[in-house]
Amino acid sequence: MDPTLLSLVIFALLFALLAAGMPIGFAMGLSAFLGIYFLIGASPALSLLGQTAYETGITYNLSVVPMFVLMGYIAGAAGLSESLYRACNTWLGHRRGGLALATIGGCGAFAAICGSSLATAATMAQISLPEMRRYKYDDRLATGSIAAGGTIGILIPPSVIMVIYGLLTETSITRLFLAGIVPGILTVIGFMLTISVMCRIDPSLGPPGARSTGRQKLLAIRDVWGTATLFLVVIGGLYIGVFSPTEAASIGAVGAFALGVLNRGFSRGLLENSLMETVKTTAMIFTVLIGAIMFNNFMILASVPNLISDWITGLPLGKTAVLLVILGMYFVLGCLLDSLAMVLLTIPIVFPIIKELGYDPVWFGIIIVMVVELGLITPPIGMNVFVIKGIARDVPLEKIFRGVMPFIVAQVILILILVAFPQIALWLPSTMTR
Repeated sequence: MDPTLLSLVIFALLFALLAAGMPIGFAMGLSAFLGIYFLIGASPALSLLGQTAYETGITYNLSVVPMFVLMGYIAGAAGLSESLYRACNTWLGHRRGGLALATIGGCGAFAAICGSSLATAATMAQISLPEMRRYKYDDRLATGSIAAGGTIGILIPPSVIMVIYGLLTETSITRLFLAGIVPGILTVIGFMLTISVMCRIDPSLGPPGARSTGRQKLLAIRDVWGTATLFLVVIGGLYIGVFSPTEAASIGAVGAFALGVLNRGFSRGLLENSLMETVKTTAMIFTVLIGAIMFNNFMILASVPNLISDWITGLPLGKTAVLLVILGMYFVLGCLLDSLAMVLLTIPIVFPIIKELGYDPVWFGIIIVMVVELGLITPPIGMNVFVIKGIARDVPLEKIFRGVMPFIVAQVILILILVAFPQIALWLPSTMTR
């Protein structure tokens, strides 16, 4: 069979398997295996499958993934997210939409020690949603702010998506982490401005809460010193070159455990649960990764990246227009695919085009993460929305999607700003000594 025609059949098979409910890692692996089988035969296909699974499992650089995942689970189980939310609420809760503002702030702070958008959204929903309902917040603002705030989890380092992107493109993970800090802060500010505008237009969306005293504000800062110190140690150590990303992940996990013990709210049972959840999440990530690598191998054998690259670069468009076409493709895919699968499937095709156009790989990595964030809250997939729906069962799914629409607009604006001014992301990595 002609490789181009076979590629179309295999892509159709992949989406059919996904529509039937097969997990993304198995769907990609099975589709790729069949494609390679028809291209080069059964024995080479089986050998490639075994080699891919083995080499992925023993890759040292991937050991950063379970460590950062463990750091996030321990931080959540130790109650660090609750203290972060309380601190933000103490400072912002008295404003219109103050609890929603505190939710965005809490999500941004928790993202600095978590690295997972789904975990950030689920954790903050359990903490902030009851408070917002107690103060009669509109369900659109309450659920929308949590779903949107959760997306910050993969932008502010540490970030599992950044690690995967760095490994796929051989881009410095340390520089990617540093590049995500300023855009992450701007995202927090942008979402807060969105809430402020919404509540100014319709004050009934988020009534103000009680005003805290100066003493309460100082005590709130004291409660989060440990979390702030942990973030500074991990990112600061990477910045000055004291340790590698893998070592930083290990230090972060141990630091989160130490903070949990100091808070006296961390038991052996919580540690066991954190370890088990880490194993499950890591197994899921590695399964998707193995399936994606197999699928990428098939695409390379079928010359798909070259065909697509030649087609895109051959379009009568300028450099910026080609970039916008690529971003538009990601926006559409974000409505259909999981964020990790989207990155694994597309980067081997798109990245060579980006390099040929002369764009900085670190800057493009941050752009990709921000576009992937959109996929977490856009219909019909919107994983963060479904996480919130699982917690707020009485809120219609349509109402949650309506609640996230203003944040989608804000995120699109932020992406366009970063496209226009790349130095926003590149300034901090450029100051590294190494």
